[in-house]
Amino acid sequence: MKRLLITLLVLTFVLTACQKVDFQSAPPVFETNIDPSSWTVIPAGPFLQGQFNEQVSIDYDYEIMVTDVTNAQYAEFLNAALADGSAILNNGQIEGYYAGDPFSGTRHEVEIAAGNYIYIPVGDPYLKLNFDGSAFSPKDEWANHPMTMVSWFGAKAYCEYYGWRLPTEMEWEKAARGTDGRPYPWGNEIARNNANYYSSRDPFEDMSRYGSRTTPVGFYNGSTYNGYETINSASPYGVYDMAGNVWQWTANIYDSQHYRYMRGGSKDVYENNLRVWVRNNATPTFTSPGVGFRCVR
Repeated sequence: MKRLLITLLVLTFVLTACQKVDFQSAPPVFETNIDPSSWTVIPAGPFLQGQFNEQVSIDYDYEIMVTDVTNAQYAEFLNAALADGSAILNNGQIEGYYAGDPFSGTRHEVEIAAGNYIYIPVGDPYLKLNFDGSAFSPKDEWANHPMTMVSWFGAKAYCEYYGWRLPTEMEWEKAARGTDGRPYPWGNEIARNNANYYSSRDPFEDMSRYGSRTTPVGFYNGSTYNGYETINSASPYGVYDMAGNVWQWTANIYDSQHYRYMRGGSKDVYENNLRVWVRNNATPTFTSPGVGFRCVR
């Protein structure tokens, strides 16, 4: 009888543990003390790039957003762009005009031609925005989470709408690691409470069941949330969320390639993929709950 009871308890635990996270349910409420509208200066000069620390240089100062663009910020952009006609609703998605790729090569079969392209899929259940037919707003408790389900075209359009742009891969990497060749934005080692990555057991992933949700921007700033202590994981320039949470679109358009590149890892990758030189890529129309962006100027 005792053996049967133990077996039933184990079975109950296994079945419970195998339940998937309801990604659409509201996450815990967290008000970050990092301002999503803030920027920081990255000074001109040399730094060590890539896995093998090649010395390169950027010969100009630039500013980068301290956090990823949030759902609330992107909703504000969409409302303004729809109002002035620079974005349109078409067949269940928000679209906008792209002037085409500036290729100089001969492999034109991969060139992205001028035309309208997707920014976001309006009806997708992973989109954390409400749409009432005329205006967007962030879903409850998701306002200060990174904007996801946004294509490269949609990220580029947001930045350029305000006179900014997406960072190049080089600009992104310098902002993420500084000049000393560190593999992670905060240093040489990684702990679970440095970043949101696969099975990092943060309070937003439903305690390491299958899958995860985003954390609010700037969450890993040394604060404590419901007993969960984060490590201040900013880069040497004070930039947050440069490892984990969401991949971030970058600006580069490479000749003879229709792919666009992302940096930073996401909530769904292992810790080794959070190292600052790791790259990912997808077509510029790709949207995902694990991909977001930030701007430079």
